[in-house]
Amino acid sequence: MIRKAIIGCFTLGVVLTSCNNDDDAVVLETGNLVINLDGLEPLGSTYQYEGWVVVDGTPVSTGTFSVNDAGVLSQTSFEVDQNTLDNATKFVLTLEPNPDPDPAPAAQKLVAGDFVGDAAMISTATAPGVGDFSGATGTFFLRTPTDEDDGINNDNDQYGVWFGTPGMPPSPNLVLPVLPEGWKYEGWVITDQGPISTGTFTDPTAMTVDDAAPFSGANPGPPVPGEDFFVNAPAGVVFPLDVRGRTVVISVEPFPDNSPAPFLLKPLLGVAGDQTAPATHDFGFNAASLPSGSVSK
Repeated sequence: MIRKAIIGCFTLGVVLTSCNNDDDAVVLETGNLVINLDGLEPLGSTYQYEGWVVVDGTPVSTGTFSVNDAGVLSQTSFEVDQNTLDNATKFVLTLEPNPDPDPAPAAQKLVAGDFVGDAAMISTATAPGVGDFSGATGTFFLRTPTDEDDGINNDNDQYGVWFGTPGMPPSPNLVLPVLPEGWKYEGWVITDQGPISTGTFTDPTAMTVDDAAPFSGANPGPPVPGEDFFVNAPAGVVFPLDVRGRTVVISVEPFPDNSPAPFLLKPLLGVAGDQTAPATHDFGFNAASLPSGSVSK
């Protein structure tokens, strides 16, 4: 819907002059950008969502909004200059600090979609701002290498989880996109008291550990992301933690991250079985965690 704001004649008590509408009226046309997205979650008080349209390669803000616990947007319709809308080729949704001192888009671009006509279809899986997760897959295994004595297994492998294929050494096998600036992967085990992080990592294909091992034993871990659960148990959680039967998740987290909980993007999800290594357990593609919908102009 186009709104027209006409800047015309001004009067102050009496008409001081007359205007010719054809010569003096300035017509400013605006239109509405309508966002219809499912799967967004609250960002807390220190972050907000911001929409952008791209015109000739330049991002133009369409406004900020928040999301409540039910996933409802605080605002879905945004008034934007009509010429900007007419020439917009892409929509991008970012995560921005609140308050935001920088007028440029943040590195955390959550979703994006190209306009076809007046609509842009939004799917993190296939038209992403973060990455294409449509082929996401991988396995994990239960083992506790960080408390082994001179390489001898202590027969307690149910207390650790590692992402990849077991071996000497284990090897990575997660099929996930390399993330752009502003994002990291993070592993989680879901306990009765909530999720416990196994640490963050950036390259799912590399032979490398993640960035933290607060719960593991004294020995170094294998060259894949993961965690043993022996020490420094979070409040209310009893260690050692038996991972069997528990849900295991790989999430995508904004970096820097303002929350200790998993972010809404959780492309890989699996349930640990009863068998420990060399048995593996499959991750499945968790499409339900990825935002989707449309934006119209």
